[in-house]
Amino acid sequence: MEEIISSIQELFEASVGLPVSGIEKIPQSGSDRIYFRIFTADSSYVATYGKNTRENDTFIYFTNHFRSCGCPVPEILAVNDNKTIYVQEDLGNISLLNKLDELGYSNEVFSLFQSSLSQLAHLQIKGDRQLDYNRCITSHEFGKQAIMSDLLYFKYYFLDTLQIPYDKEKLLDGFEQLSTFLTDTDHKYFMFRDFQSRNIMIRDGQIHYIDYQGGMKGALQYDVASMLWQARAELPEEWKNSLLEYYIDCAEEKLDDTIDRPRFISQYNGYVLIRLLQVLGAYGFRGLFERKAHFLTSIPLALNNLKSFLSNRSAGIELPEFDRLLKLIISEDVVSRFKPVQADERTALVVNINSFSYKKGIPPDISGNGGGFVFDCRGLLNPGRFDEYKKLTGRDKSVQDFLEQRTKMAEFLNSIFTIVDISVEDYIKRGFNNLQVSFGCTGGQHRSVFAADSLARHLKNKFKVKIELNHVEQESKKWINT
Repeated sequence: MEEIISSIQELFEASVGLPVSGIEKIPQSGSDRIYFRIFTADSSYVATYGKNTRENDTFIYFTNHFRSCGCPVPEILAVNDNKTIYVQEDLGNISLLNKLDELGYSNEVFSLFQSSLSQLAHLQIKGDRQLDYNRCITSHEFGKQAIMSDLLYFKYYFLDTLQIPYDKEKLLDGFEQLSTFLTDTDHKYFMFRDFQSRNIMIRDGQIHYIDYQGGMKGALQYDVASMLWQARAELPEEWKNSLLEYYIDCAEEKLDDTIDRPRFISQYNGYVLIRLLQVLGAYGFRGLFERKAHFLTSIPLALNNLKSFLSNRSAGIELPEFDRLLKLIISEDVVSRFKPVQADERTALVVNINSFSYKKGIPPDISGNGGGFVFDCRGLLNPGRFDEYKKLTGRDKSVQDFLEQRTKMAEFLNSIFTIVDISVEDYIKRGFNNLQVSFGCTGGQHRSVFAADSLARHLKNKFKVKIELNHVEQESKKWINT
C-alpha cells in the first residue's frame, strides 16, 4: 500500500505540478479498485488504483468522450504509463443517496432526481454518438446473451443457495422467453449499467456521475429501472411513476421523436425485474459466498423491493415456473433467513470487549465463564513504530488512516466479525448473559484499540446488543446503550 501511495504522489506532482500535503485512502465498497483522496495546500483530488488495466482504460476513454459531449463526469488529470493509476477531479463525498438520507422525500431531493434523469437521457443519447463500443470491458451490447447471463447469475448465486426445488428445464425456458422479449426494444443507446443514487455525486447543487466503466449499448429503460428501484433508496410509488414519465419526456426531447409509452413502460417493467434479480445475484455472491457482512444485510432490502414490484407490476410476459419461484423467495420464511437476530429490552446478553497489552497479560473473564475470544493484532504493522503515532491511540484519525491504508486490518476484522457473529446470534437466541472478546497488541494502544472499537460498532449496529467496552491500557471504560 505504501508503494501505491508513493506512486500516486509521484504521478500527481509530476503531472499536476502541485506539492502533495497528504494522501488518505477512501473507504472501499464492493469494487476491487482502491480510491485515495489527494490533498494540496488549497484543494483535493481523487486517485484510483486498479490492477484491471482494461477497466481503467475504458473508464478513461468513456470519461473523455462524455466530457466532450457536455456530460457531467469528472475531468481526468493524469494517468500513469501502465494505466494502473489515474487522477481525477474530486467530486466530494456527498451522493444523491446521502441527500435522500439527510432530507428525505423532499422537493429538493425530487428535483435532484429529475436533474439526474435529465442528464442521464443526455448521456445515453448524445453520448452514444461516435462512441467506440469496442472499448467496452466485456460485451458491446446488453442483448439477449447479457440478459441471460444476469438471470443465470441470479440462479447460481442466489436461487440455488436457497435449495428450493424447481423444474430446471421450465425455468430456463422462462429465462429464454424473457430475454427474447426484452431484447426486442425500440431504443438502444449507451447504457450506464449501474445507474443508482450512490453513483451520483452532488457538488454545489449540481449532479455528477461516477462508476460507468461497465457501460455498453443497451435499452434506455435499464438505467431508469436501476435508479428508481434501488433497494436502499426505497422511493415511494408515486415518485417512481412521476420520475419515469419525466424521464420519457426528456428522452423524447433528446431523440426528437415520440416514444410508444405503453410499450416502453411494459419493457421497462421487464428491465426492473432483471435489475432486481441481478442485484440479488450480486448480493448472493458477495454475501453468501464471500461472506461480506454489508451484502448479507442488504439481501432483505432487495427481497422486499422484489416483493413490492411483484405486488404492483408485471414483466409483461407469462412465465409460470419463474413466477412461482419468485413468489417463494419473497415469502417471510425466506426473508427471515437473512435478517439477523436482534436484541431488545428483554435480552440479557452483554458483550464485554477489551483491548489490552500482551506485555501485561490477557484480561480475566469476571463473568465466571472461564474466558472468551482472544484475537492477536500483532501480525499487523504497528503504528507505534513511527514517531508521529507514538503518543496517539487507535481512536485518533491519523492512526485509523494508517491501519486502514497500510495494513490488512479490514480483512482481519471481517474474519473476526464472521466468527463472533455466530456466537452473538446463538447467545441471544439461547438467553445467555455474557460473552467476552479481547484484542491484544504490543502496547494495547493502537491496533487493539481500533479493533475493539470496530467490533463494538459492528455488533451494536447489527444486533443492537449491549456492549461493555474496556480499553485496559487507556483506563477508559464506557457503556454503549445500556
